Amino acid sequence: MKTTFEKELRKLFDHDALFDDARFVGRSCYGRLDGDLRVQAQFISLSIQSQFDALKISLLNRKEGVVDTAVLRFDEVWGIKKTANPNFREGVHPHLWQDGNELCWYVYQPTPADFETLSGQVDGYLAVFRDQELSSGLRQSL
Repeated sequence: MKTTFEKELRKLFDHDALFDDARFVGRSCYGRLDGDLRVQAQFISLSIQSQFDALKISLLNRKEGVVDTAVLRFDEVWGIKKTANPNFREGVHPHLWQDGNELCWYVYQPTPADFETLSGQVDGYLAVFRDQELSSGLRQSL
């Protein structure tokens, strides 16, 4: 049975477009960037324990450990989202909310376009670390 974390991570990484061999374990997604570089992606809470309002991307060297980490805040990537809910006239900061055993998007449900935007941000970050020959080959084939 897939968890909500896994379902949401699959929307971003299940297609092997950003990195190869995506594997989903618990609250994380792992994959291979190139050589000994691996990627770990997970939803994290930056301020309130039960509100997951960012995506943390870590680059791991199989032999040496953590190489670098980036945190992509949803409100910085997507902005504050307007909603028809009268309780949020100014909009809502997008986040997954955990209430007991239930985890869901709070008030605003990200659209496929939102996930595409987030995916583009992840890709931009990973491009810094991709093997240059691999990146050049990808650009030439496009």
